[in-house]
Amino acid sequence: MALLRARALYDFKSENPGEISLREHEVLSLCSDQEIEGWFEGVNSRGDRGLFPASYVQVIRAPVAEPPAPLPVPAPARYANVPGGGFEPLAAVVAAAATSPATAFSNPPPAQQQQHHHHHQQQQHQQLPPPAEPFQLLPPPPATSGFSSFQAVPPSYGGSSYQTSQGSDDDWDDDWDDSSTVADEPGVLGSSYPDYENAGMGVGGPGGSSGRYRLSTRSDLSLSSRGSQPGAHLHHPAAGGAKSSATVSRNLNRFSTFVKSGGEAFVLGEASGFVKDGDKLCVVLGTYGPEWQENPYPFQCSIEDPTKQTKFKGMKSYIAYKLVPSHTGQQVHRRYKHFDWLYGRLVEKFPVISVPHLPEKQATGRFEEDFISKRRKGLAWWMDHMCSHPVLAQCDAFQHFLTCPSTDEKAWKQGKRKAEKDEMVGANFFLTISVPAGGPAALDLQEVESKVDGFKSFTKKMDDSTIQLNQTVNEFARKQVTGFKKEYQKVGHSFKGLSQAFEMDQQAFSVGLNQAIAFTGEAYDAIGELFAEQPRQDLDPVMDLLALYQGHLANFPDIIHVQKGALTKVKESKRHVEEGKMEVQKADGIQDRCNIISFATLAEIHHFHKIRVRDFKSQMQHFLQQQILFFQKVTQKLEEALHKYDSV
Repeated sequence: MALLRARALYDFKSENPGEISLREHEVLSLCSDQEIEGWFEGVNSRGDRGLFPASYVQVIRAPVAEPPAPLPVPAPARYANVPGGGFEPLAAVVAAAATSPATAFSNPPPAQQQQHHHHHQQQQHQQLPPPAEPFQLLPPPPATSGFSSFQAVPPSYGGSSYQTSQGSDDDWDDDWDDSSTVADEPGVLGSSYPDYENAGMGVGGPGGSSGRYRLSTRSDLSLSSRGSQPGAHLHHPAAGGAKSSATVSRNLNRFSTFVKSGGEAFVLGEASGFVKDGDKLCVVLGTYGPEWQENPYPFQCSIEDPTKQTKFKGMKSYIAYKLVPSHTGQQVHRRYKHFDWLYGRLVEKFPVISVPHLPEKQATGRFEEDFISKRRKGLAWWMDHMCSHPVLAQCDAFQHFLTCPSTDEKAWKQGKRKAEKDEMVGANFFLTISVPAGGPAALDLQEVESKVDGFKSFTKKMDDSTIQLNQTVNEFARKQVTGFKKEYQKVGHSFKGLSQAFEMDQQAFSVGLNQAIAFTGEAYDAIGELFAEQPRQDLDPVMDLLALYQGHLANFPDIIHVQKGALTKVKESKRHVEEGKMEVQKADGIQDRCNIISFATLAEIHHFHKIRVRDFKSQMQHFLQQQILFFQKVTQKLEEALHKYDSV
């Protein structure tokens, strides 16, 4: 029998008992090729045994494992050896590699994701209220799991507890953040409000309703949408004694993305809440499959004029950016910390949508011109992707961020509190997803799994290639700024030396030649300067785009993990039906809710490909146009030098 092995695709840092850490390209031994609720059990290269996400590894079905692939060299900081650029020195990368080679050369996006994962877990431990009921003892896991006979786990909970990381440059203070002000929100609707329950597919109640519907996926309902009408009550009597009341098991790891996102609670039928018309996220069937319904009122937003401002009589300084949304035309000013707050809310609310990453923080040099310019460009890319996304662009929190006047502190606080108290997060978020006519039954389970697996392989390959391209472009830019400039100026200096030597002949008829050679030297000096300035025009924008997409690629392992977790529940419910342990209607409800997650995942994949084609087409055109202009300038300098010899 072939030895079961797997190769780690990303870094994974264990944060809970029973988990083990992985390093990218590390080869592990598997205890079984069967997933345990989206997790594998195995032994890493250090001899540790435990669980790790199945989506983070690729199974190697061969008698002998291949030797580990060479670790990729990380892309150095932009112009690493050029001082004054506000970037991380190359020496820091080398020092990190010397102290910890395994981590220094790991894949940056997954590493950031794990840090974010760890931050989530810390906040979960700090913020979770006491459990409403005592911990429950679960039956022993399979014999290969490596756990003790019983394991105590808290009751499940939905949603994540993302809290923005605070850096020294943008600490939250009392500016627009007075906790004594709360938003004036309508109370929860009482029992007199009509209770429209359905399968959680986001369909509304009958015509003439007030635009707010109660959606529920409670497990005491049969949630199959097949043959049901929108808004119809789906209460069914309890099943007879012919079949036992088997239930789909919960994930062993309560801190997995599938659990924290609320995906597990939704699929198992535990979501219930009121959904307003404005909260609905519509998925439609397009030419290439499921896609998000387009924003009927598209807009753009520019980010301009970063200015240094002060408060507390000059004791605190910060940079404010001017935002001008095209759909309002009214400018507002926002600090980086306001972007950071918005990012945190969006990550918490949209677990199956890739929220673009913000430019990284910097503890020192925050007011240097190069850093401010680089951050503004990064925020401009971020804003473009936000405005281009049909769901994110219409989110209430984002619209509040764009439209609330900078001087109206009370209005800002009210919108901020309202966003932080949003109930449509976690499991309830999935209630807001409205699927196309025909419902979840329109998806084929195997086809969805094949598409998601294909996209997973694509993102891994794209991630590798963007890292390599970023490294190559960065090195090429460094050579232009330093090496090429220096070499061309050396040639120019040599031509000037020849001209000075010729001037010693003191012959009148050689003056023209001497001047022409001297001009040639000056032309080469100028060409060297052109090389040093050119990366700002063509290579820097390419690296900015790659940085943005590396953030997107770091998001997708978690998104895929949520969808894979839902598929696992469907397979388990089908197995229970075949064994006569579960009613068909109950299993159909699980599959319907899984397909709702699949619709959203496929729609997000489609949007990613759509903007990817748009962005890389535009950026490559810009790059080549700038290259042509650059070489035209070089040619012009050489032609001017050539004409100097015509009169000799």
